[in-house]
Amino acid sequence: MITHLSRSLWIRSAITAIVLAIMLSRISVAQVLDAIARVRPEMVVSVLVLVVADRALMIWRWIILLRATGQRIAMKSAAWIYLVSSFVGGLLPAGIGADLARAYTLSQRTSETSAAAASVAVDRLLGLLSIVLVGIFGIVVGGRWTRGSRDVWAFVLAGALVAIGMAAVLWADRWILLLPVRWTQTTIGRRMQRLASALSEYREHRVAIVSVSMLSIGVQLLRIVQAWLLGIGIGLTVPFAYYLFFMPIGLVALMLPISISGFGAPQGIIVWMLRPVGVADADAFALSTLIVLSGIVANLPGAWLYLRRAPGLAART
Repeated sequence: MITHLSRSLWIRSAITAIVLAIMLSRISVAQVLDAIARVRPEMVVSVLVLVVADRALMIWRWIILLRATGQRIAMKSAAWIYLVSSFVGGLLPAGIGADLARAYTLSQRTSETSAAAASVAVDRLLGLLSIVLVGIFGIVVGGRWTRGSRDVWAFVLAGALVAIGMAAVLWADRWILLLPVRWTQTTIGRRMQRLASALSEYREHRVAIVSVSMLSIGVQLLRIVQAWLLGIGIGLTVPFAYYLFFMPIGLVALMLPISISGFGAPQGIIVWMLRPVGVADADAFALSTLIVLSGIVANLPGAWLYLRRAPGLAART
């Protein structure tokens, strides 16, 4: 496993370095730095407040999922695990790294491996679904800036796929019975059955699912507002409606396991998405860099807790 993670790190580092090298060969670094320096202090403060708010909502929605299935863990412990895992996950493939770290750490505290993995999986799927829904809303309100019906159908297709994935997860205990009996008797098969059973518990907690979905949409909107404020701080005149359209795509790119902490390919996508509204590449790259940096800032509390090694807090379940 260590070898696999090491190889993944090298690959992602290479992709990040190549993409950044290509972009910076075409963009003036001086102009990028000048754009970043233009950001007004009050905008930075506003974004930092929103970063704290969106991280609080993310922790809250996970706690709702944990409480729904009766997982016994103190709220402070859940917050500690979430924050530390978000930091540690930055060393692993983007998006899934934090999820893996969170599920593993929670399982160590509660000894309920399947339930821990189920809570993280449902949390992630509802997060993806919320991004798609916000993206569809962005197309509706920002129609004159989009590229036409292809964008609508792309988001609709993405939403359908996530919905199908959500259904497959919640009804995993049903379809897993279709697998060969010989396979279900293996160690992996038995683990999959336990995980499927843990996932199926969420079918009985519709209020929790709806609540987490609404909170997830709130998280995505907060992140879009953060990007909008940073854009205003730089001096961009891009309407907020367009942020509702392009930022969901950027958020998905930031979650893909193809970069280091969001640098590289996700920035290239954001730069490309801002060209149709006349944003200079240097300004767009500066904005994308600030968006990535805001995510890193959000992980600083986790870094502090990790370095502080608060075993007492983490152990209170």
